[in-house]
Amino acid sequence: MLILILIFTIGGNMNSFIRYCTAGLVGALTFLSLSAYANITVLAWPGGPAEGALKKVVDNYNKSSDSQVELLYFSRDNFFDKMLADVAAGSKDFDVMLTATYSLGKYAPFMTPINDLINDEVLSTFSQGAIDTQTYQGKVYGMPTDLSLHFLYYREDLINELLANSSWQDTYASISSEYLGKAMKPKAAEDWNWDDFMAAALFFTRSINPDSPVPYGTVLQMKNLLFNIMIWQGTAASYGGDWRDADGNITIDSDAYRRGLKIYRALFDAEATPADSLSYEYAEANAAFGSGKVAFYTQWSAAYADFIKPGEYPAIEGQFTITHQPAGDMGPKTHFHSLGLGINANSEKQDEARAFLSYLGSNEAMSMFLIEGGQPPVTDPIMNAHAGDRLDMLMMAEHTAKYGKVMNGGTEGFAFSVYSNMAENFTAYWAGDMELDTAIANVTKFLEAEFAK
Repeated sequence: MLILILIFTIGGNMNSFIRYCTAGLVGALTFLSLSAYANITVLAWPGGPAEGALKKVVDNYNKSSDSQVELLYFSRDNFFDKMLADVAAGSKDFDVMLTATYSLGKYAPFMTPINDLINDEVLSTFSQGAIDTQTYQGKVYGMPTDLSLHFLYYREDLINELLANSSWQDTYASISSEYLGKAMKPKAAEDWNWDDFMAAALFFTRSINPDSPVPYGTVLQMKNLLFNIMIWQGTAASYGGDWRDADGNITIDSDAYRRGLKIYRALFDAEATPADSLSYEYAEANAAFGSGKVAFYTQWSAAYADFIKPGEYPAIEGQFTITHQPAGDMGPKTHFHSLGLGINANSEKQDEARAFLSYLGSNEAMSMFLIEGGQPPVTDPIMNAHAGDRLDMLMMAEHTAKYGKVMNGGTEGFAFSVYSNMAENFTAYWAGDMELDTAIANVTKFLEAEFAK
């Protein structure tokens, strides 16, 4: 009866009837297809300006996508261990997961390669070098969203006063003579070596210099956390330190590592960093510097975008700047890596995840991410158009090229475990719970075992 009514309605023309039904069927299938396009969950790195920037990018994507994206965050403590345990167990709780240069080898077996997504649009957003930081054994596993390295953040007003005030300079010479065995003259921060860093930290510590305008010279991140070792690593690297030499010999037991480790221990013992620095990482160190309690410190590049937000840190607003880390015998050095987002191979929503990653690789998405405070490793046209007065972004490429250091073995699948082992042993030395020789021997033994596998 229904067919007869339809034929009658369209004038009894069977051809028209067939076209009518075909169009209706296509429309119905399209509706069902769109409604079946599943939402996805993205596991991202928590904290810092990048978290807020990614949320803005996701909100923009959700406005025009049939598949909606939800963000998920783990605690920074043991983040990668938990993520690995989940994907290794076949978890489908997240469809897109965090990637990092130093852990690609560990997570690659549980991820879907995305080489086919690296098209002309993506290569106009990121350089090939940036894509390479998300590549393992020829396969691309992530879209690079953040380039991370370290800067020396310092109070420009305080350092300028030190360079101009003869009375301060006399005190500086006296303190450096007492603690470092030589009377030193202050330098501009961009000319510092690690002795200058130590001398200035001691001078700006009120328990040592009662006339210091701040309580502490610096703030060291000494919590038993692998990311803190990445920050500290610039000291050892600047003296020529590495995990292995060109012949594959483990080189932790070296003058470079001993000098680097002793710098932190000496400043902690002299109380030139807050007494609870053994529990400090990114957030606590930022709070100390941002509240005006310390004169300078080394920190991840991500902190800059937070510190320049108007009204957020009035104690240092307009009074700080950044430069490279202090130099050792081999000049300044900094650890660097990229974070990115890739696809969990366990996910049943591969197409939806791929669609989101394709969007992340667009000029539009990364321009927004940059504007909102992220630090994407974008090409010069995007950087020049949107970086504005973001000194951190303008310095990142140059500093990575000049001072960037990847340890020999630093991209192996077990690199993450190496950093964790270093954190366990080196922080124990800084706390006075382990002898230096023991800490170095423990790390050496661990590395030898890992490279022997």
